[in-house]
Amino acid sequence: MSRRGVGIAGLQRQAREREEFQRAGTALAAQQLEDLRVGLEQFKSNLEEFATKYRKDIKRDPQFRMHFQRMCSQIGVEPLASTKGFWAELLGIGDFYYELAIQIAQVSIATRERTGGLIDIRELKRLVEEMRGRNAQEISEDDIIRSIKAMKPLGNGFDIVSVGDRKMVQSVPRELNVDFAKVLSLAQVSGFVTAENLGKEMSWERERCERVLDALVKEGICWVDDQTFPDPVQYWIASFYSL
Repeated sequence: MSRRGVGIAGLQRQAREREEFQRAGTALAAQQLEDLRVGLEQFKSNLEEFATKYRKDIKRDPQFRMHFQRMCSQIGVEPLASTKGFWAELLGIGDFYYELAIQIAQVSIATRERTGGLIDIRELKRLVEEMRGRNAQEISEDDIIRSIKAMKPLGNGFDIVSVGDRKMVQSVPRELNVDFAKVLSLAQVSGFVTAENLGKEMSWERERCERVLDALVKEGICWVDDQTFPDPVQYWIASFYSL
């Protein structure tokens, strides 16, 4: 009987120790969270002071603005998330990105018939800059990317897609499948592909080459040059060229 008593007492003692460890662990975690919260609040305060001091540089210099945005993102601050609030009042960059998003949409829609809704981000930037005029605030590719991200909640099909080493802006809802992406990557150097060189480079059957190219033509992404006899028919990627 005495042994059983010792065993029960030991189990009870272990249970109390576990509870104490849990309480200590909970208290430690709570303190760490509080320290983190205080640290983040201090960082945000410093960030606000920095933004106030360098407001003109943030608005004027696209590279400075890009680094500032990335610094904000690291602590979960999104200056362009709304046109209202502290950051919009301080910097005015909320309105800047939404206005830029409208201009991006206007250019993308205007060029959609020619490009099939897929345009090189460098070409889009050039066309938007022409629309904005010489005296407008300078923009960067990073500004365009952030503006397009701001449009995503609208579900309008705008997105950034990578094709080889190019960044392309897509302005129609579509899935750029793997075969499409391979054709666009192959066309980067010369600007066009043929069914013959596509089959050779990708080891595709002729039927697959023609099916993918026909689909790209129907999407408006490729233009066909059939005046190349005796050379093969060429499929040109419209979005790779200046408008």
